[in-house]
Amino acid sequence: MSRMIKVLLAEDQSMVREALAALLGLEPDIDVVTQVARGDEVVEAAREHDVDVALLDIEMPGATGIEAAGRLHAELPGIKLVILTTFGRPGYLRSAMEAGADAFLVKDAPAAQLAAAVRKVLAGERVIDPTLAAAALAEGANPLTDREREVLRAAADGSTNAELAATLHLSQGTVRNYLSTAIQKLTARNRAEAVRIAREKGWL
Repeated sequence: MSRMIKVLLAEDQSMVREALAALLGLEPDIDVVTQVARGDEVVEAAREHDVDVALLDIEMPGATGIEAAGRLHAELPGIKLVILTTFGRPGYLRSAMEAGADAFLVKDAPAAQLAAAVRKVLAGERVIDPTLAAAALAEGANPLTDREREVLRAAADGSTNAELAATLHLSQGTVRNYLSTAIQKLTARNRAEAVRIAREKGWL
């Protein structure tokens, strides 16, 4: 029998995490050796358990799955990275690939497909949900700069320009300029609509 594939599972919803772990546990060559509920716990857990593959949900407290993937790729480049998401947003796929992900799958894919993806990435293949790949190509690149994304993300809770300036250590005029540019690029009517559009496309 071939050696067991050691997997880290990062997912903040315990029911989903336990279900995925149970399904993968049925595979004869896959062992979920560690589970975390926060993105900022991924690197330490991966290092401690010497994992082969990390399955990372996108929406997590502490750090997103994409941010965690970037850190893993930088610090433990031998680990294969599989991004799982409920949201099939094209922008997420592009961001995940830029972070070093080896696979990008939606959570409602069959369990056998996820297990197959684990084996394929370990063999050096890249696995991408075909529908998402087509949508990402059609959507094009994220038009927002890192700074515009940062300001727009911070503005999502309804903070005033003064509050944003204090939080981000920028002048109010600079904050206003970033928001204005982001709103124009997204052809939105206001910052709330800009946040909604950017989130829907996976650009935040």
